[in-house]
Amino acid sequence: MDNIQPLVGLVAGQVVPFGGDRLATVSQALADAFRPGDRLVVVQDSGALLHIPAAEFALVGSAVDRAAEAFTSLAAVSDEQVSAFFDSFAAALEDDNVFALVTAANDIDVRSAAARGRSTTRLQLSQRMRTDMIDGLRVWRDASTPRQQVVEEVHHGGWSVTAERAPLGVVGFVFEGRPNVFADATGVLRTGNTAVLRIGSDALGTAEAIMRHALAPALATAGLPSGCVSLVASPARAAGWALFNDRRLSLAIARGSGEAVAQLGAVARQAGVPVSLHGTGGAWMMAAATADADRFRDSVLYSLDRKVCNTLNVCCIVADRAADLVPLFIDTVRAAGTARGTTARVHVVHASAAHVAAQLFTEIVRVDRADGGIEEPFASTIDEAALATEWEWENSPEVSLVVVHSIDQAVDLFNRYSPQLTASLISSDPVEHQRFYDRCDAPFIGDGFTRWVDGQFALNRPELGLSNWEAGRLFSRSAVLSGDSVFTVRLRATVSDATTHR
Repeated sequence: MDNIQPLVGLVAGQVVPFGGDRLATVSQALADAFRPGDRLVVVQDSGALLHIPAAEFALVGSAVDRAAEAFTSLAAVSDEQVSAFFDSFAAALEDDNVFALVTAANDIDVRSAAARGRSTTRLQLSQRMRTDMIDGLRVWRDASTPRQQVVEEVHHGGWSVTAERAPLGVVGFVFEGRPNVFADATGVLRTGNTAVLRIGSDALGTAEAIMRHALAPALATAGLPSGCVSLVASPARAAGWALFNDRRLSLAIARGSGEAVAQLGAVARQAGVPVSLHGTGGAWMMAAATADADRFRDSVLYSLDRKVCNTLNVCCIVADRAADLVPLFIDTVRAAGTARGTTARVHVVHASAAHVAAQLFTEIVRVDRADGGIEEPFASTIDEAALATEWEWENSPEVSLVVVHSIDQAVDLFNRYSPQLTASLISSDPVEHQRFYDRCDAPFIGDGFTRWVDGQFALNRPELGLSNWEAGRLFSRSAVLSGDSVFTVRLRATVSDATTHR
């Protein structure tokens, strides 16, 4: 311990060990930027050197301080007060005068993101998103889930043990630029937890407006501690790293793009913080030999209405039905693009190209990308391994197609290449559906459109995120993480016979 020295600077070319047997090298840019008081986090999985400036570290530390203090104070707050908070928050968002202030901030965020060539499809705060936020808050207002709930009772001679649900603690969130998740995250208050949020830089202005004009006043009106929900007002990624590196978090939740989420997860795990990751998505759909054509068409169409994690990404069609279902699939994908006022794109695995009309590979269409319209072929070929690609389309629906010998082969491809999130089988054979369910390594299995995978839509519980099985199955909980699933269990012993002993 005597050899430990504070890190006051870095030198370009300096070697940093990681992973037990590898070395990373400090770049000139990192060495120039690092100052005394800053932190360096070495990601043991990849060797990435993450620089956390002292100011970001202090900003996050202050937010966690407030959340930890508020968590202790919440023990004296009634469930009725928590309900009042959700009611006030919802009413504020429903107030047109208040929401106009939020919309003004969102307009600035959207224009700024668009000017930088950033995606705005999930950033824009639409009336539908507003309604979903209000509805979600009222779900938590009316939820019957108490903070203390008896899970189990075991009676012995002369004494008994009661297992009770209890709050977990401070929950840290890092979200991408989607304003609605800012409201979803407050669901953890229902079970007595507090939250610290860091939202993507694209949506920071919108989040600050929601906080200032709706959330903070609702906390005050309900008599809840102001630190119950804190927003880290920083656009820097380092703020997210600092938050997930804080060992006072009882749970870290990351939601966004796959690579960024994986890195945040690594930071949390290194700090000993339990983590729930909601990153890579993309749904798969399989059409069997007994697939009903109308059902298949509707399922494809309603799975491509917008781009989120449960949007159709890969379609597998058995060869026995390729003659009729491949053209139907192509027509339906086109229709999905038309419904959005644009054109679509299809990526076809090389070995399946013979099932697709040759002219589609030379047909040029205008595709809406984040940085503008681009002319591309309607169909192009890909290697089988590219089935692992999640098409992050902006406005023009984009999906992969592969023709398979059997549904078993489709499941094998799913288990090998997908993020193991959502799979749907279109088949009229109940036995085939059961085999599909048994063999698909995924938490969400369906028999129609893929967009049903959503906590609020499916379970009437606003979600904090959806976990795939890419990094393994989850222990003792659903892949839908919601506010009422953030809890721990305490044991209480009641001794009726004082002479009881071991």
